[in-house]
Amino acid sequence: MGDINAKLASLIGSRICHDLISPIGAITNGLELLDMTGAVHGPEMELIADSVGNAGARIRFFRIAYGAAGDQTLGQQEINAVLRDIGRGSRTRVTWLPESYLPRAEVRLAFLAVQCCETALPYGGLIEVACEEGENGSRAWAIRAKGEKLNIDDTLWQALNAPDCADQITPAQVQFALLPVLAADLDRAAISRWNEQELSIRF
Repeated sequence: MGDINAKLASLIGSRICHDLISPIGAITNGLELLDMTGAVHGPEMELIADSVGNAGARIRFFRIAYGAAGDQTLGQQEINAVLRDIGRGSRTRVTWLPESYLPRAEVRLAFLAVQCCETALPYGGLIEVACEEGENGSRAWAIRAKGEKLNIDDTLWQALNAPDCADQITPAQVQFALLPVLAADLDRAAISRWNEQELSIRF
């Protein structure tokens, strides 16, 4: 994936998320009004509300992970809200350690790395996102994952270290192809390491 294709993919991601978030929000508001009036109750409403909430959380996550980053920054509170909402009902917990406002372009890389880690945690686990400030103002990111039984596809994880190996990636694995390309746009390299107990992505 070339630089132009990566930017085009980000613009498409932003457009799709932007167009979907409004109707999802409208459905959420409608459900809240129904709940206030007491017109409809029962497990059906709970199922609809949970599904709409999950859809909204995914769109917000995808908007950061796959949308255009620009020069925006994101704070810990906003990031944790997105991660908390998308993690409801999941056996995987994401801990976000950075406390300062961070460039959205770097947060996007971290979100893609989180998605990469999730593929290796079929039974759930813990993903920890950390970054350290360097002397020259740059940041070193580390995303670590641990779980009872890791399911690691060596070919996928090798694609992070050698993007030319990403030819056979499926749509469900697109984060493995996109992460190294977007990291290169920031003059970084995504480096992955793994063993039977844990794995990590650094950039």
